[in-house]
Formats: sequence, C-alpha cells, structure tokens
Amino acid sequence: MARLKGAPVAEGAAPSRMSAVRRAVWSREVRWFVAIGVASTAGQASLYWALRLWWPPVAANLVSLLVLTVLNTEANRRLTFRNADAGPLRAHLGAGGLFLLGYLVTSGAVLWFRHERPGASPAAETVVLAATSVVVTVVRFLVLRLAVFGRRARP
Repeated sequence: MARLKGAPVAEGAAPSRMSAVRRAVWSREVRWFVAIGVASTAGQASLYWALRLWWPPVAANLVSLLVLTVLNTEANRRLTFRNADAGPLRAHLGAGGLFLLGYLVTSGAVLWFRHERPGASPAAETVVLAATSVVVTVVRFLVLRLAVFGRRARP
C-alpha cells in the first residue's frame, strides 16, 4: 500500500526525509572541513618550515598556527558551517580556545620530538607537527560543530 505524502514513517521503515537532510548536511560539512583542513595543514606546515630557518620551534609554531587558525576559522565559518547561527565574533572567539589547545598539543609534540631526536631537521619536525595537527583537527571539528556552530539558523 502506498504511503500518503506527509504521513509518518513506521518504526524500522526507510529513513525519514529529515534524517536524510541531516546526513547530507553532515556529509557536506565534513567534506568542506576536510578540504579546508588539508589546505590549512599544508599552509601551516609550509609557514612553520620557513619560519624554522630563523626562529625556534615554539615561536615558529605560534606564528604559523595563529595565521592559519584565523584563515581556517573564517573559511569554515563561510563554507563548512555556512548555515549556522554564529557570526564572526562568536566563531573566532570559539576558535580562540581551540587555538590554545592546538598550540599546546602541537608544540608539546614538536618539543618532545626534538628531545627524543635532537639532531632532527626542521623538515622532520614539520612532519610531526602536521601529524599532530590532524589529531587536533578531529577534536576541533567536533567542538566547532557541536558548541560553536551547533544552532542552525536555516536548513
């Protein structure tokens, strides 16, 4: 028997239109976040590597992470979470706390690596920095998605 348009779907039946829309939004957000994250990680790694020619690891990480966090946050606000009810101020303030967490974790990883391998090149440090950034990015996505951009203004 055909189901009437707008009639409720029985338990265990095909997913509702609303859950399909939620999955599509989630999928789009993840794709944009990954694309922006890859570009940001490559940008930060490149800037870090260049700055390491003159600066110590902690300073190079601070500047490279700060620059790319601002760009990353704005790109995610405009593209990934574009339908969220969060303006620039809320987005950048929320990302500020995540910046601190990211800075502490990535700097700690690089300093630990330098302690374990004192003669390692800045290129090797950059690999450690990029790998650690991937882990931080997963946490960043979840926090941004649930806490900063969690309330939707429009579908």
